[in-house]
Amino acid sequence: MQTARLLATVSRPEFLPANSASIIIGLSWGINLPVDLFWGLAIPVALVSAIITLVSAVAAQVNTMADYELDSKDSRKKELVQAMSRLGKGKLTSFIIIEFLLSLAFILLLYLVQGKLALLLMWVAAVFLAYSYSASPLRLKSRSWLAVITLLVVLSILPVTFVYHTFSSELDPLFLLFLSGQALTVYGVIVPAEIRDYFGDKAMGIDTVTVRLGLAKASLFGIVLLSVGGVLCGTGILLRLAHGSYPALTVFLLVVVFAYLYVLRKYSKLYSLSKRYMISEDQSFIAQDIERLSAHNPQWITLITQTIVLVSLVLLVGKLLP
Repeated sequence: MQTARLLATVSRPEFLPANSASIIIGLSWGINLPVDLFWGLAIPVALVSAIITLVSAVAAQVNTMADYELDSKDSRKKELVQAMSRLGKGKLTSFIIIEFLLSLAFILLLYLVQGKLALLLMWVAAVFLAYSYSASPLRLKSRSWLAVITLLVVLSILPVTFVYHTFSSELDPLFLLFLSGQALTVYGVIVPAEIRDYFGDKAMGIDTVTVRLGLAKASLFGIVLLSVGGVLCGTGILLRLAHGSYPALTVFLLVVVFAYLYVLRKYSKLYSLSKRYMISEDQSFIAQDIERLSAHNPQWITLITQTIVLVSLVLLVGKLLP
């Protein structure tokens, strides 16, 4: 039981809602009726859920292992560091191998059921990035803009497209429009987390995009990503709902609009503080304000992602209604 708790901690359970969101989004866009409830829905959903969860766990565990020395100097990650220390590198490596083999078994089974080679190739790409994002020799997370591209791919494009292609072989232009906006949104909501870590990363010589841009430009970058992402994402789902059987469902997009506007107001405050920091003679107090404000980012992420999930569920319901 203790080993299970430690494994859960180093597997970063905070990422589970994001995995669920990818499954719901991909399913809502990809599924088309009629569909066999067992072989066409239940089995594929179970397999893609297991595959995404296992690959995500591998990515999180490799990240925890690779960043152990760095995290040990961060008081905010005390619980994570203690869990890693008590679990041990050898035991965690064994779990990673087991999870990799299980995900391999599930993707092969999905390939046998679906007969889609692209799913297998996407799994290979996901496993490669799950390891190379954090681990040497590539350690993509330390390569500035390459880290941004990698996160866009692994947190949005790959998992959502993987689920979508499981249920549909057609290429929907509106899905691509929506996905591009969702991908930009995903990194847009990560930016404040990098801003929160800016001072520590800069002191330790970690070359993140935020460190390279500076606080003010990074804050503005986050605003641009979230704004453009919201427009693209909203436009894609608006057009899909408007051309569906129940165009009145487009009213649910107001929830998304309000969520984006609320978070953008917080980003605006962060941008103002960042500009003050750059010109202030006494930067320590403003730095504390920046860290306090950006520490609310997990709530902003939850708000944005859950509203996207909500409209995706609305899209799914619209397909299921007679």
